[in-house]
Amino acid sequence: MNYTQIPVNAPVAPVHAYSKDGIGRIHNVTDPVYFPNSKGGPQADSEHNPPPSWYADGELVHTAYELHAEDDDWSQAGTLVREVMDDAARDRLVSNIVGALLAGVTEPVLQRAFWYLSNVGEDLGERVEKGVRDGQS
Repeated sequence: MNYTQIPVNAPVAPVHAYSKDGIGRIHNVTDPVYFPNSKGGPQADSEHNPPPSWYADGELVHTAYELHAEDDDWSQAGTLVREVMDDAARDRLVSNIVGALLAGVTEPVLQRAFWYLSNVGEDLGERVEKGVRDGQS
C-alpha cells in the first residue's frame, strides 16, 4: 500500500491508516499501529463508515447471544503456554514480553497487559509483572 505515498500516486484527501512499514515508504510514521491505543491514533469515522444494514424478505429476529462453554478468549492461549511450551519456551516468552513492555509502555497499558496475561495463565501474568517491576527499579 505504500505506492500511494509516491507524490504522483498520492490521494488528494488525507488517508489515515495503520500501514506504516515496508518497501516504498515515503513518509515515516511513529504512530502506534493498533486500535484502540492510548497515544491518540486514528479513530473510526462513523460518518464515512455507516453501520451495516441487512435487507430481508421476511422478519428478522433479534435475540441475545447465548454463550457456550467453548466461548472464551483465553483457553487456547493458556493451553499453548501450559501444555505445548516447555519450561525453556515459557522462559523465552516471558523474557520477550518483559523486554517489549520495558520499552516505554505507560502504566495504564502495563496494567491491561498484566491483566490480559493473567487470564492466559496466572503464572504467566505474575512472572511478566515481576520481570517488568524488577526491570524498572
